[in-house]
Amino acid sequence: MSLDAVLARIDADLEPAVGRLLELLRIPSISTDPAYAGDCQEAADWLVRDLQALGFDASKRETPGHPMVVAHSEGEGPHILFYGHYDVQPVDPLDLWHTPPFEPALEEIPRGTVIRGRGASDDKGQLMTFVEACRAWKAVHGELPGPITLFFEGEEESGSPSLVPFMKDNAGELTADIALICDTGMFGEETPAIVTRLRGMVREEITVTGPDKDLHSGMYGGIAMNPIRVLTRILGGLHDAEGRVTIPGFYDDIPELSNAQKAEWDDLGFSESEFLGAVGLSVPAGEKGRSGLEMIWSRPTAEINGISGGYTGAGFKTVLPSKAHAKVSFRLVEGQDPVKIDANFRAWFEDQLPEDCSVTFSDPEGAAAGIMDTSHPVFEQARAALSDEWPQDAAYIGCGGSIPIAAYFKDILGMDALLTGFGKDDDALHSPNEKYDLESFHKGIRSWARVLDAVMR
Repeated sequence: MSLDAVLARIDADLEPAVGRLLELLRIPSISTDPAYAGDCQEAADWLVRDLQALGFDASKRETPGHPMVVAHSEGEGPHILFYGHYDVQPVDPLDLWHTPPFEPALEEIPRGTVIRGRGASDDKGQLMTFVEACRAWKAVHGELPGPITLFFEGEEESGSPSLVPFMKDNAGELTADIALICDTGMFGEETPAIVTRLRGMVREEITVTGPDKDLHSGMYGGIAMNPIRVLTRILGGLHDAEGRVTIPGFYDDIPELSNAQKAEWDDLGFSESEFLGAVGLSVPAGEKGRSGLEMIWSRPTAEINGISGGYTGAGFKTVLPSKAHAKVSFRLVEGQDPVKIDANFRAWFEDQLPEDCSVTFSDPEGAAAGIMDTSHPVFEQARAALSDEWPQDAAYIGCGGSIPIAAYFKDILGMDALLTGFGKDDDALHSPNEKYDLESFHKGIRSWARVLDAVMR
């Protein structure tokens, strides 16, 4: 069978495939730091050269920020767009790295061999699994799998400021039947996962102001209102004793999970005690009566991400501060409108302000949750293909985080996105000593070959 020949070619060519990945990982394409702008250009150029050599019509597209890489192949079958990003996170704190972050290498750990280096898992290693699957396909068939568009971004780790304008300006070129995104992970060690729901996000920065200057607590303590006291009192009431968020209307319009979805998640065998135990905790803090996976994947959150005010340096300074600050974020689920949630939060906060205090809010940042339409045939084709490659059958799962590109594909280009990836929970994304299992890279390539065979046949 032709698929068997492609899989055999992937196995035989694993060493040079790893070599290509290591070459790309050596380029320090940190998008957030202007000092690395030239390296982001170099990474884009590297990808264009590699894709052109593979037979894609590939080019680098300049933006006000870092460039996009766009490549096309022709052929018969459904038109697929594959998205990834070549930029990486900063490496600080550098002293916590055991090896230089941009001198990637294979390393043996108790579980097996890993590829160690910044970007190994997020997202260069994942991106290259698809490219290498196409390479093996062409080596066996003499041509690329079919009509494929590759879309590689260079600003994902810095907020993607150029992404939406670029997608709108090039919508005709980028629109396909389905988008594939490889920037997620496995469920555990042996279960491949397809993410079908992503939580949205609202972020707010709050400043409460009381007196017009910092005050001596001996002279004014007890008679003057302290903004930190106001801020902590209000934010301390964000949750009730049952773990529910107290903002009016917060849970309006949220659909309940179906019994079938709950049963499927229960079958995954998620252990709340193991999950929390790994970070030194033991008791779930979310809504009572909800499972751990519901709390992470299908229920909204309100979190205080930082508080500051007054004197926080060495020693002691007995002041009543003029201002107190907080950063608050909300993870949103299906049915929640980011604009409505933010407006309700502001009204709830302002209603609790005492006299002599005022509040200002930052410009809000928000995005709605994303729910994938699994009725598209690619979802079941991919699920079966992934199940054939890994020890456990592929699962449809949720994701507690936010991946805005999936919503952009739907809103701007009118197409659904299938998210699957081969990262592991211990890959240390955004942290020192990032790694990608060699097995994840190898079986990831084989997985995409199986998906392409299922979709393009």
